[in-house]
Amino acid sequence: MLEIFTEWLVFNVFKLNAETRLGEALHFFIYDSIKIILLLFVMIAIVGFLRTYIPPEKIKKWLSKGKFGISNLFASLFGAITPFCSCSSIPLFLSFIKAGVPLGVTFSFLITSPLVNEYLVVLMWGFFGWKITAAYVVFGILIGVFAGIILGKMKLEKHLVKDMINKVKTKAKKAKAEKLQTYKTFMDRINFGIKEAVSITKKLWLWVIVGVAIGAGIHNFVPEATIQAIIFKGGIFTVPIATLLGVPMYGSCAAIVPIAVVLFQKGIPLGTALAFMMATAALSLPEAIILRRAMKLRLILIFFAIVTVGIIIVGYLINFLQGWLV
Repeated sequence: MLEIFTEWLVFNVFKLNAETRLGEALHFFIYDSIKIILLLFVMIAIVGFLRTYIPPEKIKKWLSKGKFGISNLFASLFGAITPFCSCSSIPLFLSFIKAGVPLGVTFSFLITSPLVNEYLVVLMWGFFGWKITAAYVVFGILIGVFAGIILGKMKLEKHLVKDMINKVKTKAKKAKAEKLQTYKTFMDRINFGIKEAVSITKKLWLWVIVGVAIGAGIHNFVPEATIQAIIFKGGIFTVPIATLLGVPMYGSCAAIVPIAVVLFQKGIPLGTALAFMMATAALSLPEAIILRRAMKLRLILIFFAIVTVGIIIVGYLINFLQGWLV
């Protein structure tokens, strides 16, 4: 229905040609702005509703228990089974921080959630086959685990914004308050989730629109041929170039997989094409803009840099294994 509405608005009401870049960019902007804001609202409402059943301390216990790296693996696996993009996984990420879950563990979830999900796996299986898909899933989870461990060891909590730090410091009081709070009816729980969604969405919607507008411009006004030409000229540096090109891009997994297939079919090494896809899926401008509400710019840059390095390493590894995977 959203697709039909967007096409009607852009091509019938605004009278723009679907074949022009302006028409495609405006379609991209309207469709993805509404989609992301709706996803944010729904996800925040669901998380708020679930929080009425599960106190934050219990979530913290699930994600914090275990020996070194086990919590990161658990969070990464949890991210892999959640069908979220980089933007719609942020509400859960923020709720984990509010619950007092270690920052590195929450990052493991945030990294893996957009990298690995069921509909991306289905698309990749259809286009690439099971070997490449399995390698992608394993490496995607490992990026989440190791990047989360590194971020956790760096003790970066001081780079959360002041309001978020205060929320984390007062988690015990909040947990106690939530335990004492009672919900007489099922609708009381639903209303709690909706109120929380309205409150947070009001603070984020403008940032989402700005981020999607930038992404729409990059997506529709940077020709695909230009990307291919730059990558081909990179030589041994094609993987870092492809990754760095993917970081500022923005698009859904359904759009990214076909692009990666085209790049691979044009002769670009498999790891290079998948590195571009990983960077586009895991790191986006809208994500950075939304995260800016919860953390300082330095933490966002460190997070993006570590994940980017992880993707580059995986890209080279997949290129090395290409003969076995294809």
